[in-house]
Amino acid sequence: MITNLPTPRGTLTPNRPLDGLTWLRVGGPADWFFQPADHDDLATFLRNLDPAIAVFPMGVGSNLIVRDGGIRGVVIRLGRGFNGIDFDGDTVIAGAAALDAHVARKAADQGLDLTFLRTIPGSIGGAVRMNAGCYGSYVADCLIDVTAITRSGETLTLTPDNLHFAYRHSDLAEGSVITSARFRAERGEPEALHQKMTDQLAKRDATQPTKDCTAGSTFRNPAGFSSTGRADDSHDLKAWKLIDDAGLRGHRLGGAQMSEKHPNFLLNTGGATAADLEALGELVRDRVREKSGHELQWEVIRIGDKA
Repeated sequence: MITNLPTPRGTLTPNRPLDGLTWLRVGGPADWFFQPADHDDLATFLRNLDPAIAVFPMGVGSNLIVRDGGIRGVVIRLGRGFNGIDFDGDTVIAGAAALDAHVARKAADQGLDLTFLRTIPGSIGGAVRMNAGCYGSYVADCLIDVTAITRSGETLTLTPDNLHFAYRHSDLAEGSVITSARFRAERGEPEALHQKMTDQLAKRDATQPTKDCTAGSTFRNPAGFSSTGRADDSHDLKAWKLIDDAGLRGHRLGGAQMSEKHPNFLLNTGGATAADLEALGELVRDRVREKSGHELQWEVIRIGDKA
């Protein structure tokens, strides 16, 4: 067990189970689980933490498989003090712990269009890190900059040029923790923006297993872009279509299943282990490769030790 950690003002918990903190409800414990009191508390803790100790910033666990053996090192989860949402003209300033959906709704109230965030599960920090997007819009399209704390405790302001955004990817340094982000938003009528989000939610609920235990899209689209939501959007290189064509819609392994409703959603049907989920995902990758020649890439983050 790791010892001699800095003493923060926030909460530092040893051997913290993580299964209840992920949407898939699986995973072993973290050696240490740190909830910083504020920005300075986090920066000081990282500055004084032994550089050999790994850290993993964790959001709300919406896009995460924690393996059954848990995580060695320190898991950092931002909470109160990191979830504020403010406005300055056409700029939206959101804490990294603010939920994507909450930011979209609050922005719409102000007549600012960040509606694409409404159907993206998770929080702003994860959305930036993964360049989250849907309906043809991405974080990279509207991000001004982020504030981040490096593994060594230094506070940086990073622009899209620094982050080198790509499809579901950014170049954020290992162990860095995003604490807030600024977005530039187009103007719109609040009522129209809220109606747009209502329509998006209805479409999502009709096509995705939103009431099941899942972590969102399991694999990236080989085409390298998200759904545009348009009628002429080609499905030829969408991950769900490749999985469906490989005969894996509804396929089960232990307590894990590929959704019948949307085959790119990996489900915990009850009692699945992280090993079940990851094994089913790898089976899907193998079958799709054999059937189509395409190499599916995980979109769900997998971390930790196997049991």
